Amino acid sequence: MAVNGSALSSGLIVSFGEMLIDFVPTVSGVSLAEAPGFLKAPGGAPANVAIAVTRLGGKSAFVGKLGDDEFGHMLAGILKTNGVQADGINFDKGARTALAFVTLRADGEREFMFYRNPSADMLLTPDELNLDLIRSAKVFHYGSISLIVEPCRSAHLKAMEVAKEAGALLSYDPNLRLPLWSSEEEARKQIKSIWNYADVIKVSDVELEFLTGSNKIDDESAMSLWHPNLKLLLVTLGEKGCNYYTKKFHGSVGGFHVKTVDTTGAGDSFVGALLTKIVDDQAILEDEARLKEVLRFSCACGAITTTKKGAIPALPTESEALTLLKGGA
Repeated sequence: MAVNGSALSSGLIVSFGEMLIDFVPTVSGVSLAEAPGFLKAPGGAPANVAIAVTRLGGKSAFVGKLGDDEFGHMLAGILKTNGVQADGINFDKGARTALAFVTLRADGEREFMFYRNPSADMLLTPDELNLDLIRSAKVFHYGSISLIVEPCRSAHLKAMEVAKEAGALLSYDPNLRLPLWSSEEEARKQIKSIWNYADVIKVSDVELEFLTGSNKIDDESAMSLWHPNLKLLLVTLGEKGCNYYTKKFHGSVGGFHVKTVDTTGAGDSFVGALLTKIVDDQAILEDEARLKEVLRFSCACGAITTTKKGAIPALPTESEALTLLKGGA
């Protein structure tokens, strides 16, 4: 499939984990206490990735648990409206859909305050998994928030194992949210506990520093995270683009200068674009020229996502990404 063609990908990308509602202040650059009001924005990294895929013409499904409440049914509706297969969703009658209050700093970066005690996504059990759906995945994507507590942790491990056995490419974006973990040490330990299963891993520059304990964003630091079964390691650098590492080659791809309003979902948009482009042509991972082209496209998608508030409304279409690429911004 040509990177710049709009051929629909046929392989299914299954995204596993949490979906929640972000309450985003109506005004940037103020604390939660000072915010005059909030807009509700659907979010949760794995759900954002699933929608990023369909927005680009790919095929995706979401596996997770929502509260059997108005917010939960609203979120399931948003997935369906965006063309994401929803037969991996469970509803919990006893627990609420997770909420997060997000502070938008003046520079577009975010701080979080979560309401999850416990939220429905944390209560997904291994028995509730739609294993047929998971087995049909060509790519199985997940984060680390689903590793924090049982029973969701066991469900995560089971889903990963079933996808791997069925031959899926495993994609991991730790998506560090420190306030959700009991300690930094626990976060580091659990994020790394499933490290060696993944075929593709994407970390941000901040996550690289956190996981390595080094303040250097260099090749040596990145390669300390390499494992023998890994096919592609990516370090995203915000507006500076990303660095990529495979068994045979490594390098970097430049970013795009856009007017950043809200960075929410930029990494998820990047991942969704990458997975959409490789799901039917994994040979790209071994062809540096083609991989660079795909990563440039993925960086364009990430950049566009920062130009609007909220993740899902800002996720781009193929033509929007191609317009930015052609503009050579």
